Amino acid sequence: MNPSNYINRELSWLQFNYRVLEEAMCNSNPLLERLKFLAITAANLDEFFMVRVGSLTVLADSESQKTDIAGFTADEQLARIREQALEFNRSQSECFAELEKELREQDIIRCSPDDLTSNQRVHLEEFFSNEVLSAVAPIAIDSASEFPMLSGTRQCICVRLENDPASQLKPNDRDEKVDSTGEVEIADRYVIIPLGRSLRQIVTLPSDEGYRYMLLENVVGMFLSKIFGHQNVIEWAAFRVTRNADILLDEDAASDLLSGMEQMLAERAVLDCVRLEIKSLASREMRSFLQTAIGASDRQVYPIDCPVDLSFCFALAGIKGYQSLKDTPWTAQSSPDFHIDQDPFETIAEADRLLYHPYQSYEPVVDFIRAAAVDPSVISIKQTLYRTSRDSQIAEALMTAAENGKHVTVIVELKARFDEARNIQWAKQLEHAGIDVIYGVRGLKTHSKVCIVVRREPDGIKRYLHFGTGNYNESTAKLYSDVSYFTCEEELGMDAVHFFNAITGLSVPQPFERLVAAPINLRETLLELIRIESENAVAGNAANITAKINSLADKEIIDALYAASQNGVKIRLNVRGICCLRPGIPGISENIQVISVVDRMLEHARIFHFRHGGNNRMFISSADWMGRNLDRRVELMVPVEDKACKSRLLQILNCYFEDNVKARVLQSDETYQPVKRGQGENPLRSQQQLYNEACEILATHTNPRTTVFKPHRGETG
Repeated sequence: MNPSNYINRELSWLQFNYRVLEEAMCNSNPLLERLKFLAITAANLDEFFMVRVGSLTVLADSESQKTDIAGFTADEQLARIREQALEFNRSQSECFAELEKELREQDIIRCSPDDLTSNQRVHLEEFFSNEVLSAVAPIAIDSASEFPMLSGTRQCICVRLENDPASQLKPNDRDEKVDSTGEVEIADRYVIIPLGRSLRQIVTLPSDEGYRYMLLENVVGMFLSKIFGHQNVIEWAAFRVTRNADILLDEDAASDLLSGMEQMLAERAVLDCVRLEIKSLASREMRSFLQTAIGASDRQVYPIDCPVDLSFCFALAGIKGYQSLKDTPWTAQSSPDFHIDQDPFETIAEADRLLYHPYQSYEPVVDFIRAAAVDPSVISIKQTLYRTSRDSQIAEALMTAAENGKHVTVIVELKARFDEARNIQWAKQLEHAGIDVIYGVRGLKTHSKVCIVVRREPDGIKRYLHFGTGNYNESTAKLYSDVSYFTCEEELGMDAVHFFNAITGLSVPQPFERLVAAPINLRETLLELIRIESENAVAGNAANITAKINSLADKEIIDALYAASQNGVKIRLNVRGICCLRPGIPGISENIQVISVVDRMLEHARIFHFRHGGNNRMFISSADWMGRNLDRRVELMVPVEDKACKSRLLQILNCYFEDNVKARVLQSDETYQPVKRGQGENPLRSQQQLYNEACEILATHTNPRTTVFKPHRGETG
């Protein structure tokens, strides 16, 4: 295949972040929700630079000429990333300016020092003296070589002071320069003020009307005289350093994985700079000083027109009141399959159950594990934990189970990026409660989502299973779209046990009857399923593939899809983020449609449908179609064969391809265009439709309509 038939992974991701930014620009979204989308784009970009740009920078520094799927070297990719990232920053700044204008119209105003009333100025002065002054620790910089090691993405202020002749510092302790007469001059002095993470970014001001606030960096800027006295402040500017976070643990060298991970986290804070963001109003002298001191190349410097750290928009979007500027809440609907007064094991024994979160409540998942913790018939619980919530009810239930004498085994993935510290903390607590904790598999990340509850019942041992596409995290379950599948099907139960035993016992996995796992046979199974559709198409039979995934970047899978398309297979892909497949190439991918849905909930579920000669094989999975998921992670793909569950999954999958409000279609030129709505066609927003369906499912079962009218007759003699 010609490299031009593929899309570069990094540029595809940047296109995804543009789609998120479009939601911040979309006037049909409530104003404060638009502000939240803007904050999400900034958080996304931070992680992108820490991980992807960090990795590419290391590769480029090694002078590697290795090319990616689209034929670009690391250096070429970094150049293209910078070009698009600069343009993205400009779009962010324009968006922020527009949002501020609209916020002002709603009487939500960010104040400058000139806007303050005397009462507000007194309030700020007290706040600065009582809280800020005690929390910050200014660091005087005597030379660029003594610059402090600032942790990544922490907002700081750089202050440039006029040279003070009364300073006690000797000239040879300071940066020097020689003027045209040959006289030695002492350069201006610089002081760095890291803003403590404990300090709130938004400082609310007293006001008789609306909402007034200032950003912390502007408050500090107002009162620099309280730090520097009579020294002349020439200028100050906010800046942030983003550091490479793409650091791998050498598991062979780390005899204790837990302590090895803790050491790795400490090392991550001091890795090389990959981005220096600084207010665009900063002088050339200040920018040059910071760039030299931090060790940032010209390509790594990003002047910012809006506030440097947009994470404050999360807090601003959540201010109390202003409900008209926020989304109408979508309350997670109870599932009629799970009754409060019915044992969840009885419910699952009756039939397989399928839930689609966050439209349907996550409570049945939590209740399933809670019930197992106290049920005297339960012998053991085995579960994977990849990312957990800060106050995890699931982890608490597992500890309760251990205290009640259940044999509990938990695989905690310590290598879940940016959740390592939290997972280390939970691992220690679980171990303390008497749980057997396994730290995943050497060299792989355990990304599968499965819980096995083993019960001793009158007719023998029975295994109850929960498989998910999302993490066991009650917080993200309110925002991420994911599938939960409950079953006690015997073959799946045995497969799940073999799967766990292979991980915990470091043994060769037993052959699975139904489950498909990475890195064992997931890649081969997917390729085989695609090949079967190709053969059916060649034979003149109907052949279809429909998949919902977060990312598609694996070349072998893409090539298989291209071959299937050439053979006449109709392929529909719903890819939220990265998509390296280029649709619409004549003779290669005309039969492939790629859409992306970005809306108020984060699309996270992985659902696959293969027509399979009319057998309609349906799967849910923890894995995206990327090399890391297929080869370097422990993943599961679970067949769903219950007729009702299968039908519901297919209904969910099809709903996204009917979306003509939030769906965007990937073009062959790498751009995404909104779905064109036909004349007279009603708007359909998939997430709204899925929420409505969850409401209807509950209403239909709790308030059945009367279909036969029976008259109430009076008594006759």
